[in-house]
Amino acid sequence: MKMPEPDAAVIARKDEIAAALRGIVPGEGVIVNDDELRPYESDGLTAYRQPPLIVVLPETTAQVSRILRYCHDNGVKVVPRGAGTSLSGGALPLRDGIVLGLGKFNRILDVDYDNRCAVVQPGVTNLAISNAVGEEGFYYAPDPSSQIACTIGGNIAENSGGVHCLKYGLTTNNVLGLELVLIDGEIVRIGGPHLDAEGYDLLGLLTGSEGLLGVVTEVTVRILPKPETARALLVGFPSSEDAGACVAGVIGAGIIPGGMEMMDRPAIHAAEDFVHAGYPLDVEALLIVELDGPESEVDYLIGRVEEIAKANNAVGLRISQSEEERVRFWAGRKAAFPAVGRISPDYYCMDGTIPRGRLPEVLSRMAALSQQYGLRVANVFHAGDGNLHPLILYDANEPGELEKAEEFGADILRLCVEVGGVLTGEHGVGVEKRDLMPAMFTEADLQQQQRVKCAFDPKSLLNPGKVFPTLHRCAELGRVHIHRGQQRFPDIPRF
Repeated sequence: MKMPEPDAAVIARKDEIAAALRGIVPGEGVIVNDDELRPYESDGLTAYRQPPLIVVLPETTAQVSRILRYCHDNGVKVVPRGAGTSLSGGALPLRDGIVLGLGKFNRILDVDYDNRCAVVQPGVTNLAISNAVGEEGFYYAPDPSSQIACTIGGNIAENSGGVHCLKYGLTTNNVLGLELVLIDGEIVRIGGPHLDAEGYDLLGLLTGSEGLLGVVTEVTVRILPKPETARALLVGFPSSEDAGACVAGVIGAGIIPGGMEMMDRPAIHAAEDFVHAGYPLDVEALLIVELDGPESEVDYLIGRVEEIAKANNAVGLRISQSEEERVRFWAGRKAAFPAVGRISPDYYCMDGTIPRGRLPEVLSRMAALSQQYGLRVANVFHAGDGNLHPLILYDANEPGELEKAEEFGADILRLCVEVGGVLTGEHGVGVEKRDLMPAMFTEADLQQQQRVKCAFDPKSLLNPGKVFPTLHRCAELGRVHIHRGQQRFPDIPRF
């Protein structure tokens, strides 16, 4: 993985740039000391590290606007950063760029229960939204495993999902509006508390744009009433193929669970040793199926899922009898990533998506790849929507093992595309999958995507080196036709 060559002239201006930023963000909001920069040198993809030139921590949208305007006018690259939980290197710093940290944007600004929405700043953690509205019987549906730490701004950047995304959607299905600062400092608003905005679907474009188009400073999210009833089934199988067939059977029967997750034997054992959730240890695969809604509907669907599971060779089935037991079933799955960290010095967390019907084939071919590379793999899946999270176990202290893990992961992602899937489900492209983009897109596709970036960021200063394997100059690509007259995005309110 190679990043763009740093601009020595910008690095030489470090003191000048820091002084300008201190004029915008006084006090301790500008970090330049090498030791103090170290916490920002990596995100959740810890295999790659690069200290930034400077870190700046604004507290207001006006400060963000002035920072971006300065960087635009002075040719300084900017990497936006939330909590740094990205697993694709989306917040990996640049030696000749600043990190724009949004950790101080951590307030819930408004909750409107009548219209079922909340207005929050991007540094608010995912779980904090549900905690804030829980006493009134509401919650925020997308729930990544890192929800206790990851921020809503980062969720928007990567279009995060979670165990309940099968029924309730990814971040893009639960965001109603954004306040965004463009690279030239312009502040715009898109959408709002209403369901749909007129004009271009810029909200859909920006959600999942990985910090390449602008910096989000305020978010309006949809909140939902908690279901009347929610119960979970814990179902064991003698093989991953049987579990995969059960997933297809449930969806094929027209049942849409609130969540449906799958774990294989290594992941089951790691999670049970870590959390003691009560998982069976004598099975090769485990499904957690949650059904929610009116009590009578849930009871009926539990019976249907039981029948489908037994028809697919289930060897054990438990149904949660209390809310505490349901939460415990999920606790092991939510803790699967840190649990696997206890059984291997390092692991490489992948993210690809496949058609559900190809799951048994993909699992079999991944097992063959594991033998080929001589590396173990623990599998956890958002099984209902085909989003795979293989965890490749390796030891970075052993020469060549990181490179071998990366090659193994690249083959898994190529396999996902080969069977009709995509390179990512919710972790984004970042630097991890950047050089694999041609496996899924033609050069014409990639150039058209870059034209959209050029409309927002003509100088390519926002998070360069991410997503695109080759970054063309905007002048080489020609104009992208989303302008009307001389004004960009004329239907968006200006501030």
